Amino acid sequence: MRKVMIMVLVAAMSVMMVTAAFAGAKEKVKVGFVYISPVGDEGYSYAQDQGRLAIDKLPWVETSYVESVPEGPDSERVVLNFARKGYDVIFGTSFGYMDPMVKVSKKFPGVSFMHCSGFKTTPNMSNYFGRMYQARYLTGLVAGLMTKSDVIGYVAAFPIPEVIRGINAFTLGVRAVNPEATVRVVWTKTWYDPALEKDAAISLLDMKADVITQHQDSPGPQEAAQERGKYSIAYNSDMSKMAPKAHLTAAVWNWAPLFKNVVEQVRDGVWQGNESLWWGMDQGVVDIAPFGPMVPKDVQDKVLAAKQEIIKGNNVIFAGPISDQNGKVMVPAGKSMTDPEMLGMMWFVEGVIGNTK
Repeated sequence: MRKVMIMVLVAAMSVMMVTAAFAGAKEKVKVGFVYISPVGDEGYSYAQDQGRLAIDKLPWVETSYVESVPEGPDSERVVLNFARKGYDVIFGTSFGYMDPMVKVSKKFPGVSFMHCSGFKTTPNMSNYFGRMYQARYLTGLVAGLMTKSDVIGYVAAFPIPEVIRGINAFTLGVRAVNPEATVRVVWTKTWYDPALEKDAAISLLDMKADVITQHQDSPGPQEAAQERGKYSIAYNSDMSKMAPKAHLTAAVWNWAPLFKNVVEQVRDGVWQGNESLWWGMDQGVVDIAPFGPMVPKDVQDKVLAAKQEIIKGNNVIFAGPISDQNGKVMVPAGKSMTDPEMLGMMWFVEGVIGNTK
């Protein structure tokens, strides 16, 4: 009898715990997205919006978005408007939305705020990103194996750790298979300006680059490479239809798994702020696009083998020895960079030609 009573008590406590966990559960979750550029740009906002469309198919999710929102006061106004309208989750998808989101989150403690690529959190605001450096490394392997001039051009937006980390991972991939190759960087100081991005790519092509890649939101650099009869590696999404004769592959986002995880937690009343989500290739958030027909099978096989090693955790990318542009050892042999070190990276690895300003 005593054993039976204990079993009944344990069962009752389990029911109480489950009930408590789901006490804040919602029947409907309203989700708002704020984008830095047009969703039709085939780039960063397009990739984020593909994730939104994926969760919008869930019967208990309702989504909305505002595109082309500049960083600064405008973004604060848009985030505030979503909060006032009773949205349960607000995704701010650009780095410059960070401080405005922190400010608004403090006024609406019952709303869940998710900021992309930043580092600040509050009790009801987390940040999220993906380990894009993993995909960047793989695309670097492709570039290093496909270049003939040993000059690779990189059109980059802003000199912040996110962008610098991607350039470095790409260069490590290039140099792993082609130690003589260099990666030339041109800064545009804009996330989305198709004409300027294309001009920057042209300047790199004029410097003998025969492969162009980018940390930009438009296909401008891809189009420049195709017009010159050179190769290109895209970013954010598969841009092969924009430059089919040039497109080798792309480092791409798949935000659907992460977005689904967040909205499920909000629905179930278990979401918590003050967290940083940094998902990788093993969780399906980052990947590479299908190879273009000009990429030889042996190159494809080598890259796909490296991809499997990353997924298994056998290739951490930023493992020593790694030196900076001046030959100074930044990561000794036998050591690997920690997440905080990678998130704060503000120096270029050996093989990059350019500055971090």
